[in-house]
Amino acid sequence: MRRTRLAFALVLCVGAALAQPDAAPNSQPNPYRTIENWARMPEGRTWGSTSSVDLDRDGNIWVADRCGANNCAGKMDAPVMKFDPAGKLLKSFGEGLFIFPHDLVVDRAGNIWVVDGQGREGKGHQVFKFSPDGKVLLTLGKAGVAGDGNDTFNQPSAVAIAPDGDIFVADGHGGNTNARIVKFSKDGTFIKTWGKKGTAPGEFDTPHTLAFDSKGRLFVGDRANNRIQIFTQDGALLEEWKQFSRPSAIFIDRNDVIYVSDSESREKEGYGHHPGWKRGIRVGSAKDGTVTSFIPDTYVTPEASATSGSEGLAADGKGTIYSAEVQQKSLKKYVFVQK
Repeated sequence: MRRTRLAFALVLCVGAALAQPDAAPNSQPNPYRTIENWARMPEGRTWGSTSSVDLDRDGNIWVADRCGANNCAGKMDAPVMKFDPAGKLLKSFGEGLFIFPHDLVVDRAGNIWVVDGQGREGKGHQVFKFSPDGKVLLTLGKAGVAGDGNDTFNQPSAVAIAPDGDIFVADGHGGNTNARIVKFSKDGTFIKTWGKKGTAPGEFDTPHTLAFDSKGRLFVGDRANNRIQIFTQDGALLEEWKQFSRPSAIFIDRNDVIYVSDSESREKEGYGHHPGWKRGIRVGSAKDGTVTSFIPDTYVTPEASATSGSEGLAADGKGTIYSAEVQQKSLKKYVFVQK
């Protein structure tokens, strides 16, 4: 275990010296081995689309599955699942609560936050906070109601919890939805909102993912603008990064290693047009923006698909990355190997 940590840290340090923010796209090495089919579903159930994954303080893996399909409408599968590192299912809950589970986050206290990114049948457009046993502790948004007020969302995409407990929601998923960040206190009281649809600094087009670094800076994956925007917790723009490509997910570990998944870039005109950039997972530094590793998406025909590969990410800080996939309907594991 200690050798793994040391090797992983060494590669990141060496890579940081070689791969600057303006390095050529897709040029970094891939020091990871892919492991598939490691998490075992209950008998009679198959994986649906999965767009988010996170780890708890005991190293267990939490994932939100869309009920064996790409939504949970009319289904009674339990979409929130907890696996141990060996892939054994330990717990599941959330039956009948969701339409479109989109983001899942485990906070420092072990509570589970799930974003329901669509709405119909009197459900959706909400953010839920659960205890580890599945008890609903807090709900943000109005069930089934799309809006842009202080207590409504329109296709929220992500949630992040600040060290002091404040709640940040990325509200909007492109098209005719919202494009903003909404901030609440830890008890769910509205504090403020910022951002609007656009391409200028501080504006968004599909704010798809959120993460905090060790300094408390908020990283926003502004996906359709092919960039990460970094803010203070009051909404002041600090930096814009484009070297991590088109971000569907951002995960930052306690050592400020940043993991960013791109599930949409393609040469084809139209949606996802991002010439020269390949889909995959980029690993680097949240401190200075260097990109050290690139795990390419292995989907056979990415140009023919609007999305493929990783949409959700988590990492254990010891060299293992967990990847949730919508198109492939799988939960992959990438293990760092010394070369």
